[in-house]
Amino acid sequence: MDPDHPQLIGDCLIHIFTFLTEEDLIRVSSVCKDWHEAAETPWLWRRMCLQRWSFCNLSVLGKEQVNHSWKTYFLRRCHLETKMTKGQSGGYTCKSLRGHTGRVVGLVYVQGNSVQQPDLWNSSATVCSASTDGTVRAWNVQNGERLWCSPVQSPLTGIVSDEQREVVITADSTGLIKTWQSQTGQELASFSTASPHCTLLQYSINNDWFVTVGTSQGSVCTLVDLTLTKKSSIVVCDTFRVNILLVSPDKKWIAAGTKDNDDLSPKVLYTESLTSPSEDEDPLCQSVPVTGCQAAVFIPTQPARLAIIHQDQHPNNRALTVFDVSIKKSKYKSEIQVQQVEFFPLTLNLWRSDILLEAKDSNHIVLAAGEQLWVYSLKGILLATFKDHTLPISSISVDSFRVVTASQDLSLRVLTWRNDRDRGLTLESQYHLLGGSHTMSRAFTHVACDYSSIVASVEAAVHHQSLINGTPGSCGAAHLLIISTIKAGCTLHTLPDTKLCSRTPLTQLPGPTCSVPPSPAL
Repeated sequence: MDPDHPQLIGDCLIHIFTFLTEEDLIRVSSVCKDWHEAAETPWLWRRMCLQRWSFCNLSVLGKEQVNHSWKTYFLRRCHLETKMTKGQSGGYTCKSLRGHTGRVVGLVYVQGNSVQQPDLWNSSATVCSASTDGTVRAWNVQNGERLWCSPVQSPLTGIVSDEQREVVITADSTGLIKTWQSQTGQELASFSTASPHCTLLQYSINNDWFVTVGTSQGSVCTLVDLTLTKKSSIVVCDTFRVNILLVSPDKKWIAAGTKDNDDLSPKVLYTESLTSPSEDEDPLCQSVPVTGCQAAVFIPTQPARLAIIHQDQHPNNRALTVFDVSIKKSKYKSEIQVQQVEFFPLTLNLWRSDILLEAKDSNHIVLAAGEQLWVYSLKGILLATFKDHTLPISSISVDSFRVVTASQDLSLRVLTWRNDRDRGLTLESQYHLLGGSHTMSRAFTHVACDYSSIVASVEAAVHHQSLINGTPGSCGAAHLLIISTIKAGCTLHTLPDTKLCSRTPLTQLPGPTCSVPPSPAL
């Protein structure tokens, strides 16, 4: 280095190194002392972290880590995500959990490893499952232990957790809504809707806690606080059950509708008019100008942008329309405005089928129908199509790192997002996780993920309920909850980039396998 201008030469090296990949940056650091100092500059590694991940927090390295550097963070997180992407032996553990005697109707994380701020050394997760056996059960993902079980009640039909993951909300077949303390299982309150089918939605506004419930009679009922005190009720579907219920990212809007009638339009409701209703006015409500709604999602990076899949002229044709929702206030009245911003037809080539719709960001939506998965831009450009399953997809989980599909063919497919310098954000199909044999089980029904685990439920062919922590292995219980927990040094067997026959038990596949112990019922 020029002794007369050491800082200038160092700055030039740092600028040149911004064009290198992490592998090349590590290589050039061993050339000489000056290159090493430039390559170790925290600014370079911080820049690389923020280019790859939208949010990074050095504190998640753990207090025991001496070097809280951006390089340490980058290399550790890349190491873990490489394991999760490849699905090779050494990245998963497998445990068998048993307990439910009925069908699992839903599962939620009440403690998990956040995708936004993942713990890169230690992770703990708790999952609550609800079943038609009338119980809620909490499970420790790491050791497979059951933490608590609620008293038996009428068959449960749904479960959600609140935003802070401190409370679990359930609904049963009599329309009874209950809240539970997620860590202890203590019942907090109950409210009866007298509806055999309830759709649950929890949200908080300015530290005020609300639950909005869609009923079989077509009404939307809003409850406040953990006491579940009724605040308002409005009919939106007129005798058809409300099975679409969403809250916008800015918490100002509720979207409500039904999939059961092709002539009805979904509605948007002003949240303030539900949570703080006027005595002499009905809640503020506006129809969305489409009919035959089959799926809907709010775009997570926009305050109130709603995407809806609906019928388009012919009953078998489908389209996706995007609306911006806002409110126009005058001196004497307030009016909801629903403005169309995008429209494009969908070439799904399917008869009537359940459509699953999720949004990754402001420009990527993921939808599943039948055996296929599609990725579209909000401009209507088809970015990718996947057909990794032999039977219909029953559930999908989408986050900023991966997409997991659960199918009736008893397999999970893991796909991961990749930020390509030339093509931008792309989704790549990686590997299958198998669920065992159709002689013992019927289909996957639900799937959910945090940063370091995958949870899925399986409806089985016999009348028992089991939970498996890890990738699926064949198991004799009737219903399975499968949890794939990713750790730094231990994993179960998967086959990357291979279309697998879901009827082949895991124990029959070549290579190392994960045995699922026949643990006793909990």
